[in-house]
Amino acid sequence: MALTLLALGFLALVVLLPLAAVFAEAFRQGVDAYLAAIVEPDAIAAIRLTLIVAAIAVPLNLLFGVVAAWTIAKFEFRGKAFLTTLIDLPFSVSPVVSGLIYVLLYGAHGWLGPWLQERDVQVIFAVPGIVLATVFITFPFVARELIPLMQEQGIEDEEAALSMGASGWQMFWRVTFPNIRWSLLYGVLLMNARAMGEFGAVSVVSGHIRGETNTMPLHVEILYNEYNFVAAFAVASLLALLALVTLAAKSFLEWRHADALAANHRAH
Repeated sequence: MALTLLALGFLALVVLLPLAAVFAEAFRQGVDAYLAAIVEPDAIAAIRLTLIVAAIAVPLNLLFGVVAAWTIAKFEFRGKAFLTTLIDLPFSVSPVVSGLIYVLLYGAHGWLGPWLQERDVQVIFAVPGIVLATVFITFPFVARELIPLMQEQGIEDEEAALSMGASGWQMFWRVTFPNIRWSLLYGVLLMNARAMGEFGAVSVVSGHIRGETNTMPLHVEILYNEYNFVAAFAVASLLALLALVTLAAKSFLEWRHADALAANHRAH
């Protein structure tokens, strides 16, 4: 009982209290001030850019994650351990360092910078750089969610489908996908939340151009540094709402995934 109370107290101190403070500060001057901060042009631009970056990065990493997990879990090949290590790389590299790497590669004075300038292509301090940084930070989520599950499932079902004349595409949609769909949605959910909330790598490559290259986390930082606390917390509350929706969806997917596993065990 004492340990339970200690855990709940710690949870309230480090999670619930800061979350409540975000909404309290956001509405400190009333609903009108809150709405004004949300619909302000720079805030709208930051929200739009955040959604655009997530809409590009998430499908790309969804495709990569499924292919990588399929390859690692279903096949044996030279370099398999190295590929698995590369997938884990964003978990061990600081986001700021990854942003600096992209500046080194694509910046005006970077390795590819002069070549890009000759062709009037701007990556750093523009949307492409933000997308690249976000893709790097988020690409392990789907793969890391699927690899253990697909390894546990083995290849017997796929081999049976192939022996019955199914094509590779039919095998994936009718055999593999139904077995991984809940874990896949879970990985996409976490990846989307990270993509929309990423700060470190995006901060390095964005240039902090208001109305152009500021995502929501960067916009919050600028507003807070300007002592515009109500507006900063108003935009931050949108990210907090995203976190709450993510938590609710995560709980739902975990419940459905547990039910699916139980059904599979009963079937076998």
